[in-house]
Amino acid sequence: MVAGATSIKMHGQYISVRAAVHNLSMLSAHADRDELMRWARGLTSKPKRTFIVHGEPGAADVLRHSLEEELGWDSLVPDHLQEVILS
Repeated sequence: MVAGATSIKMHGQYISVRAAVHNLSMLSAHADRDELMRWARGLTSKPKRTFIVHGEPGAADVLRHSLEEELGWDSLVPDHLQEVILS
């Protein structure tokens, strides 16, 4: 997607990419909660909404909770096939 793919295969279906995709090269592919929280604290403004879409469900929910409680971010660990309207 970073290279400009217009569709990706997900759960056996091709899905159109309709997002701005950015590569955060300063993060490890295996950043832990503390590293992600340190990075998030460094942002100058908080995002409208944050989606946690990687990792084990329990760990993803811990990160979601940390973002909400410590930084006041609106965060979500979406369910499989959950649709979200972005505005």
